[in-house]
Amino acid sequence: MNIGGLILAAGKGTRLKSDTPKALLPILGESLVYYSLEVLTAAGVNGTAVVVGHMGDRVAAEVESLGFGASTVVQSPMLGTAHAVLCAMDWWRGLDHLVVVPVDVPLLSGKTLRGLLDRHLSEGNLCTLLAFEAEDPFGYGRVLAESGSVRIVEEKDATPEERDVRLCNGGVYVFDVKSLAEVIGRLGNDNAQGEYYLPDAVPLLGSMGRVGVQICGESELAGINDPVQYAEVSEAMRVRILRRLMGEGLKCTDPGSTWIGPRVKVGYDVWVEPNVTILGYSALGDSSVVGGMTWMRDVTLGARCRIIGPSRLERAHLGDDVQVGPFAFLRDGVEMGDRSLVGRFVEIKKSRIGEGSKVPHLSYVGDATIGRGTNIGAGTITCNYDGVKKNPTVIGDWCFIGSDTMLVAPVKIGDEATTAAGSVITQDVPPGSLGVARARQRNVEGWRQRSPQNKA
Repeated sequence: MNIGGLILAAGKGTRLKSDTPKALLPILGESLVYYSLEVLTAAGVNGTAVVVGHMGDRVAAEVESLGFGASTVVQSPMLGTAHAVLCAMDWWRGLDHLVVVPVDVPLLSGKTLRGLLDRHLSEGNLCTLLAFEAEDPFGYGRVLAESGSVRIVEEKDATPEERDVRLCNGGVYVFDVKSLAEVIGRLGNDNAQGEYYLPDAVPLLGSMGRVGVQICGESELAGINDPVQYAEVSEAMRVRILRRLMGEGLKCTDPGSTWIGPRVKVGYDVWVEPNVTILGYSALGDSSVVGGMTWMRDVTLGARCRIIGPSRLERAHLGDDVQVGPFAFLRDGVEMGDRSLVGRFVEIKKSRIGEGSKVPHLSYVGDATIGRGTNIGAGTITCNYDGVKKNPTVIGDWCFIGSDTMLVAPVKIGDEATTAAGSVITQDVPPGSLGVARARQRNVEGWRQRSPQNKA
């Protein structure tokens, strides 16, 4: 059976008052469209398409970058949810069933969506929709069951009696495709907004066969239409993810200040201290500790790593028994070997630090390769940019780089070589050699007695 998923992501989100299209609003480092694609994948659909409209090029680029293999369909002009589905008809007409999900319900779970789909298939419905009992139904379409039929009326078009109904439409549907194709072109736009509403297909399908209503918890269908709702949904997602991870053994000393994204993986006996954010494709190895005030994205920690905060790590891979921080910044593809160390006030960019090597403090290492067992003295800088391009620095095994060394790239320091403190190294240093590149010290005797300062 061929079941597809269609994500409605064309809206502007006017009430959010943002230049960012709604589909790209981030929650814990991931866009809303990511969560929609993820839930459809978890529910087991065979393929997915995303309807884009406002800033469609940006949304389409995000969809492609996420790697789900989803297609995009352009809705222009944007004339409502039914029009969005109609715009995608060439994509879905060959399916057996179509799951339709709005982009702004990231709390919808794969389990709930799969349950909706299973009920639709088992009952042979032409349409099955997801609904919820709202504490405050204001703004939602009301689900009305009358004489065995089901219809949905939008808030702006509802009578006072209909607005008292608390059963609300969640905007999530499963359709029998052949039946949907028969009615989608027959919908009108005689309503307050002058738009084509997808809920108007429900009574038409009900006149042809069975329509089902599946009720779930209100929290799973919480939408995002303004900054307050955005904050509330973000918080709910944060708590959900933390509870899952803590249930698997993660220790959070202050869960209320911890933000961990949905793609993060956590090993055994991992500790996270207060005010930590971990996003993207990050993975924390067994027995690792992430210190307070640390921000990480797309970072892999091996076993027994220790990140001392505050530190910031982006796109980095750390081996086992690595220590970083405090006040360290790793970025752009850093690799650290087992038992290596990056200490206080150190920035590492696009470099590899070898096994057991140390960059203890007050250094910048960029576009460099450092071998095993090497020590980088305080104040060392790899001068990698010549004003036109970035150049590499290669430091071998068991080297000792003296404090305040300037390594002017491109340059190579051989194995077991040493640089004298304060040197400006512009030429390669052979293995086992000492590189000295500084002016000879001169002492002027009697200077103090002759100095103008002394005469004052």
